[in-house]
Amino acid sequence: MRASLIQIAVDPDESVNSRRERAASLIAAQRGADLVILPELWPVGAFAYQEFEDEAEPLRGPTHERMAKAAAEAGVWLHAGSFVERAADGTLYNTTLVFTPEGERAAAYRKIHRFGFDKGEAVMMGAGDELVTLALPQTTLGLATCYDLRFPEMFRGLVDAGAETLVVAAGWPERRRAHWTLLAQARAVENQAYVLAVGSAGTHAGVQQAGHSIVVDPWGEVLAEAGADEEVLDVEFDPSRVAAIRDQFPALKDRRMGLAPPTTLG
Repeated sequence: MRASLIQIAVDPDESVNSRRERAASLIAAQRGADLVILPELWPVGAFAYQEFEDEAEPLRGPTHERMAKAAAEAGVWLHAGSFVERAADGTLYNTTLVFTPEGERAAAYRKIHRFGFDKGEAVMMGAGDELVTLALPQTTLGLATCYDLRFPEMFRGLVDAGAETLVVAAGWPERRRAHWTLLAQARAVENQAYVLAVGSAGTHAGVQQAGHSIVVDPWGEVLAEAGADEEVLDVEFDPSRVAAIRDQFPALKDRRMGLAPPTTLG
C-alpha cells in the first residue's frame, strides 16, 4: 500500500481559497497512491484561533467540495485533514473528512480532545464524542487528530473497533516535537498498528510548526520521516504485517484492564 503524507505549509499571507487550490494541486500530483493525507486545520492554521469564527464552514462547504473533487480527479482515498466546521446549531468543531477515489465522503470525525487548557480550541470548539474507523480495501483506518495522540485509551478503542492503521492529522508545535515522535512510536507499539502521522509546516499565528510527519510500523520502527519544511512524504507499507505481528506477539490478547467494569468493594 502506498501512502502520501502532504506536509503542507500554512502561510498567513496566503488566502484560504488559494491554499485549497494549492492543496488540490498537491493531491493531483499523488495520482497512483492508495491513500493521501493532509494535516490538521491546514485551511486556516491550527493555532490561528482568531480566524476560526470567520473561516468556519458548514460540513458540505468549500473545503468539502474542493477536496471531494480533488479525490475524484486523482483517483485516491483522501484523508483531507481537518477544517473548522460550523454545525447547524452554530457550534464549531475541528472536523476531519475522508473521501473515496470517486469523491464521495466516506467518513467524518470531530476531534474528541480539544487543545488549549481552557483557552483557544478548548473553549471555542465543541468536542466530538464518536470514535471513527473506516475500512479501505487494504486496511482499516482509525482516525485521530493532533492532541488525541496523548490519550492512549482512545487508540485502544479504535483498535477494538478494528483499526489496523492509525492516521493522525496534526498541527503540532516545534517546541514539543520530541513528544510527537515519541508518542507516534508508542501508539504504534502498544496497539501493534501502523501509525501515519502528518503534521504541517510553516508558522500558525506565530507558532512554529514541527513538521516531521512520520510513518511507524507495528514494531515501532520508523519507516519514513519528513523534515521541517513543506514536502510530500511517500511510503510503501504492507498492511498484512499487522495481523502477522499480532499473531506472532499476541500482547493485545493478554490485556486484563479495561475489558470489564471494575468491582467496587465496601
